[in-house]
Amino acid sequence: MRPDVFLALTLFCVVAGVTPGPNNMMLMASGVNYGVRRTLPHLTGVVVGFALMVALVGFGLDAIFRVAPWLLPLMRWLGAAYLVWLAWRIANSGAVKAGAAQGRPLGVLAAAAFQWINPKGWVMAVSALTTYAVSADYATTVGVVALTCLIVSVPCSGVWVLFGAGMRRALADPRRARPFNWTMGALLVASIAPVFWE
Repeated sequence: MRPDVFLALTLFCVVAGVTPGPNNMMLMASGVNYGVRRTLPHLTGVVVGFALMVALVGFGLDAIFRVAPWLLPLMRWLGAAYLVWLAWRIANSGAVKAGAAQGRPLGVLAAAAFQWINPKGWVMAVSALTTYAVSADYATTVGVVALTCLIVSVPCSGVWVLFGAGMRRALADPRRARPFNWTMGALLVASIAPVFWE
């Protein structure tokens, strides 16, 4: 991959990784409710799961969607329904309690599996592959795209976890927590709105 193409790919991954979307909204909410340490498995699942999805789609999983074109829209709608349910739970989660939050944060496998129904993830994966992996040495460039997504996603999504954890003390007050939770729920729903307009 040429240096200028690699630079463009890196910038694409930074923008895709740091902008609001379902993953980042959920990571921030987890940072608020569980802190950084307990959210690390969720973060790991997001970055590894997304990079794996990019690699598998790049190496031919897209052939399944050509044979069964109904499968991708079904996955998108199931993902959207799941995110609406998560948004409702976030909106009604209440103030941050001292000590351990109720429930459990998302684990590595659940967060990795979520990538397959994440509408923004699909758009980013397909965009990255169709823009940057088209070359004579396709297999190598798919690997470079997936590895770049993995490396760049760690700090980009990690910032959202840190931001959420930094707000824990302020959100212990129910008067502040309620509007924050409803805003986070609304933003999560807004981040998947394009699915309903396709």
